[in-house]
Amino acid sequence: MVVQQKAVSTNGITEGVIWKQLLIFFFPILFGTLFQQLYNTADAIIVGRFVGKEALAAVGGSASVLINLLVTLFVGLSSGATVVVAQAYGAQDYEEVGRTVHTSVMLALTAGAAMTLVGLLCAPAALRAMDTPAETMADSIVYLRVYLLGIVASFLYNIGSAVLRAVGDTRRPLYFLIAACLLNILLDLALVLGLGLGVFGVALATLLSQIFSALLVLVTLLRSDWPLRLNRKELRFTALSLKGILRVGIPAGLQADMYAISNVILQSCINAFGTVTIAAWTAYGKIDGFFWMILSAFDVSITTFVGQNFGAQKYSRIRRSVRVCLVMAFATAILSSVLLCLFSRQLFAIFTADRAVAEAGRHMMLFLTPFYFTYVCVDILSGAIRGTGDSVLPMIMTCGGVCVLRVLWVFFALPLHRTIDMVIVSYPITWTLTSLLFIAYYLQGGWLRRRIARAGFPPEERGKKTE
Repeated sequence: MVVQQKAVSTNGITEGVIWKQLLIFFFPILFGTLFQQLYNTADAIIVGRFVGKEALAAVGGSASVLINLLVTLFVGLSSGATVVVAQAYGAQDYEEVGRTVHTSVMLALTAGAAMTLVGLLCAPAALRAMDTPAETMADSIVYLRVYLLGIVASFLYNIGSAVLRAVGDTRRPLYFLIAACLLNILLDLALVLGLGLGVFGVALATLLSQIFSALLVLVTLLRSDWPLRLNRKELRFTALSLKGILRVGIPAGLQADMYAISNVILQSCINAFGTVTIAAWTAYGKIDGFFWMILSAFDVSITTFVGQNFGAQKYSRIRRSVRVCLVMAFATAILSSVLLCLFSRQLFAIFTADRAVAEAGRHMMLFLTPFYFTYVCVDILSGAIRGTGDSVLPMIMTCGGVCVLRVLWVFFALPLHRTIDMVIVSYPITWTLTSLLFIAYYLQGGWLRRRIARAGFPPEERGKKTE
């Protein structure tokens, strides 16, 4: 208890200059998500350059979309653990922190095992339902099934990292991910270039790297001080902790999966344009992913920041941190758009030597990247609202603004003009409309007052600086 009290007293998240503390928290998460992105990016580069466009389409097409569907769901569930631990830590309720740690690990083990089983059984049918081209089907099945064997490890890493970040420890998850990413690249080179295992080698490299990162996180928790210490004898579901995780995590997971579900539908449309378009979309997606990882880092940062300050009842600090985070995220979005447009030709040359694939991908990039700024408010405002424990309404707004509208677009607008531009224009349209929904909800202000009342905290005093 003495150790933990000292940690709280020096916790910059609930004190100090907001922009500095946000950046201190942000950069380790950013570099962590960077190396997370490099997992799949390395796979795409290796197969795109040394195996062929069919292999690139298999690794990054339908199989990748289905994997994201599963992973994003659990990453959303992990955010439930982040919020519960952050609020308990900010309120110095260390008993609840300990219970949540053990409940979270149990959730990762059971959910991961269930998803692995279902995924292995349903993989071929799911790929056929997405109209995966025949020339990429066999490799897609191999990649998907091997990847699914590592889902439990992926879930364990994500839940363990979420717990560590919730108490302000962003460095160790970063170090673990760097080590795993470097291992993945070395294994890619050895298994694909050295042994000629193609798509199977790429998938196996990712599987082994995920197991490695999961082991590092588990060892850290086993050796941590109370209340983070993981005790194998205490691994069980605690009803109150599980309820808190699921109350936040299920809507957050569904919110994240709305994008994945809509992408499944759009990927099916893209598949109809042939292997060149699929490979181009795959390469663009890997490049595009680096912007979304930056925005995701801001999302995780503001969620944890708000969670701890909400637990500490520092309401004005919550509002100011949101404004600061929005400014930083908008600046990042504009800069990213400019850089990606300027260096689009060089970036696509990394992934493929096929001129047709590269030109199709550049067209997609120049079409979409100028609209990045329209999405900023969705991630930042939903992250802030989620940090107070309210994840239902953000999920509903995301479902309506992203998933439903994109599906409607595919069924009603696309038949009028079946081109790739008509498919991808659905992205900036839905980004803009969903952002407007979040801005309206946030500005009306009742979301924070309702969460304060539900938590049983003293109400926010208007005009008083609550620090």
